[in-house]
Amino acid sequence: MEYKSNRNVVYSCKYHVVWCPKYRRKVLVNGVDERLKEILQAVAEERRAEIIEMEVMPDHVHLLVEVDPQFGIHRLVKQMKGRSSRILRQEFPGLRSRLPTLWTNSYFVSTVGGAPLAVIKQYIENQKSV
Repeated sequence: MEYKSNRNVVYSCKYHVVWCPKYRRKVLVNGVDERLKEILQAVAEERRAEIIEMEVMPDHVHLLVEVDPQFGIHRLVKQMKGRSSRILRQEFPGLRSRLPTLWTNSYFVSTVGGAPLAVIKQYIENQKSV
């Protein structure tokens, strides 16, 4: 397992993130998908996050991303959704006419990787006897 670090934290924080366009419309097609990938990659690089895997479907986005816990996954997702909405709606006027906003307010996030939960629980329980 590889770890990353900043000035005072060593971490491995990987997340599976999914979000959808408003009304689950299938608008992430015909070049919008490729431009979205570029924008998300740029935001990740600026925030020193690593996109491990990314897939854009016509009606939702899947990311596997590693982010500094001091920055937080919520801030990264907020910036990715905000910037991509603004830029895509400027560059693809059809999105403005079809949707009041590009993205829904919600998203799904789940932590990924590391040891299984049972192994970690056992490790913590065994610390009492060390």
